[in-house]
Amino acid sequence: MHAIIIGSTGMTGSELLKLLLMTDQYTEVTSFSRKATGLSHPKFTEHIIDFDKPEKWQNLVKGDVLFSCLGTTLKKAGSKEAQRKIDFEYQYEFAKAGLNNGVATHVLISSAGASVKSPFFYSRIKGELDEAVQILGFKNSIIFRPAQLYGNRVEKRIAEKSALKFMFFLNALGLLKKYKPIHAEELARAMIKAANLNISATYTMDEIFRLYHS
Repeated sequence: MHAIIIGSTGMTGSELLKLLLMTDQYTEVTSFSRKATGLSHPKFTEHIIDFDKPEKWQNLVKGDVLFSCLGTTLKKAGSKEAQRKIDFEYQYEFAKAGLNNGVATHVLISSAGASVKSPFFYSRIKGELDEAVQILGFKNSIIFRPAQLYGNRVEKRIAEKSALKFMFFLNALGLLKKYKPIHAEELARAMIKAANLNISATYTMDEIFRLYHS
């Protein structure tokens, strides 16, 4: 099979890319990103692109499974408009390109609490993207809604580390277990398993852990 991945330089995307390259099931892996991953592998093809110029890359989005791992924070993006462009527009346009080129399965990282009715901007745009890709018409539309992620992140996020410690403390007391943090590698492995099932599904936190351990 041929896997396509966007967001391969992020925390989860980089874990997913390494796993895909080690998985015999995938004989081709193609990454589209704004910067180089620094990886080299016989079955790996990398396209450095400008997401704002779809005419340059949309015809290249061909394969069996499209893994969408893009994401940013409001602080890093600089504005709500810039964050929406990355967290909604780029991923939606990429999904459309893949569908138009015959991609059958779309796997998207969303977020716990994603809802078009959410009062929170981030959760709202995640919910909007979830709904938008589900009605595009993929044979298999798979959405993951993890809680907080942790792992090998390039940039330092002090507030994130503090939140993780607090959440692990609450989990140890038996509280808020549906928001239990998940390691990026665990999420990546669950994504590959879900793609292999060939069914449309939306996975919440408990379901993600069950899938990972299955």
